[in-house]
Amino acid sequence: MRETLLVTGGTGTVGEPLVRALSAGDASVRIATRSPDNPRETFGDGQEYVEFDLDRPETWGETLAGVDRLFLLYPPGTGVGEVTEFADAADRVGVEHVAFLSILGAEKLPVLPHRRIETHLARTNMSYTLLRASWFTQNLSEVHRAEIVERDELFFPAGDGVLSFTDARDVAAVAATVLTESGHENRAYDLTGPAALDFHEVAAVFSDVLDRPIKYADPSRLTFARQMYRRGFSPGFVAFMVAEYSVVRLGRSGRTTDDVETLLGRPPRTVREFVADYADEFRA
Repeated sequence: MRETLLVTGGTGTVGEPLVRALSAGDASVRIATRSPDNPRETFGDGQEYVEFDLDRPETWGETLAGVDRLFLLYPPGTGVGEVTEFADAADRVGVEHVAFLSILGAEKLPVLPHRRIETHLARTNMSYTLLRASWFTQNLSEVHRAEIVERDELFFPAGDGVLSFTDARDVAAVAATVLTESGHENRAYDLTGPAALDFHEVAAVFSDVLDRPIKYADPSRLTFARQMYRRGFSPGFVAFMVAEYSVVRLGRSGRTTDDVETLLGRPPRTVREFVADYADEFRA
């Protein structure tokens, strides 16, 4: 029988390329979403769609029925308890393996929500793979696109700190690998890009690829927060970004690893490749 792979967050930054990668294989892919019509518009009728909401346990039964392997993430604004309770439900119905999208360095921060979920998964009967990813390059085309398009600037309160920018498409490819191949059970992988860059260097890449000057603005944390509030982001998410870029400013986000290359048999994508691939996103 074909295995059933459940993808939560199937239309998200990692979820969408993951669904496309899994769809090329032999397994049956089930996409869990609050509104099944939305991913159907993205992926067509060749997939299985199920209504799913972490805040509504009554949706969990149909979502998990017959599932063999699971891609799990921690959605912004969701409590840790909802994620761990859903993991327990998956364990009870016989899900064999879970790949959890975590963040780089989670093992060093026991109070971090991602780390608490990691620890809980290790106590279930499911095997697990922890995908500890660095900062997604796609944040540039999603959260921070407006400033690039409208003001020709990278708007981050990160000082001269460096980041090991990670392309979400590489993370998705790794997730597809660990969900469809054996040998990744009860392991953690640190997923980063090939190099750590500061935002001055990233601005230079943008300027070169887009053929227009892009500058790096280094606002104060207060100025950054005010701008993000005006953009409509929630107070909690703005606070998270301020904390995240404060860590970058302190020089603690530049670690790189070989895990992506080891798992995929090719180097991870560079920031230059990302900007070239998404160039149209950054043109007004």
